[in-house]
Amino acid sequence: MTAPKTDHPLAYKNLHFLDSEAARPLRILAEYLSPLEAFRRERIKDTIVFFGSARITQDGPLGRYYEEARELARIVTHWAKSLDETACRYAVCSGGGPGIMEAANRGASEAGGCTIGLNIGLPYEQKPNAWISPNLCFEFHYFFMRKLWFAYLARALVVFPGGFGTLDELTEILTLSQTGKFARPIPIFLYGSAYWKEVINFDALARHGMISERDLGLFRFVDDPASALAMLQASLAAAPEPQTPAMAPTRSPEQ
Repeated sequence: MTAPKTDHPLAYKNLHFLDSEAARPLRILAEYLSPLEAFRRERIKDTIVFFGSARITQDGPLGRYYEEARELARIVTHWAKSLDETACRYAVCSGGGPGIMEAANRGASEAGGCTIGLNIGLPYEQKPNAWISPNLCFEFHYFFMRKLWFAYLARALVVFPGGFGTLDELTEILTLSQTGKFARPIPIFLYGSAYWKEVINFDALARHGMISERDLGLFRFVDDPASALAMLQASLAAAPEPQTPAMAPTRSPEQ
């Protein structure tokens, strides 16, 4: 039976309602369900996440980091494609913008792999870079939903030099690792030891009792693509059978 015609749109087609404060939970849910459906459709099993500054350009003073992120993403993707898998394994995932994010997506694309961009709308517009796989480019409004997808499928994290955004993303993953909120270990590699040791005095945090000595084992420093790949492969080989999503299930009060 055909529904009668009306001048009033259905609620799920009413853009005025969907943009309203009342519909915020629906918008948040959409930023979870849309990537979830896309990753299932494209058979994305897990990811290697690259963080780093949008301000690092290929021909700028820190251009070597651009080229090394590009090379690392390329060799990671080449290795992942050699695995005997039907799913897309260890897909390179970035924040989708310029700089290190572009370099990571570019290297993976040049190796013929699928590559993910989790872009975010910002006051100073951040456009998705041209190297993201067309079906794996996402635009987020909510930072916390974007962060969820960085962690959801992650098997490892490589963090290149960056500013506030990179520090925010890094410390969030470190905190989740430190507090046991992941169902599986996520190796964290800080690329560019000289930069990171100058910017964050991790030893001082431990010395002042702000973190424990064992927390210093949550990450490792790397300085070249070949070493980073070898350490990444060794970490993944030693890890238990992967679980998806990465986040640990809620425990009962008795536990």
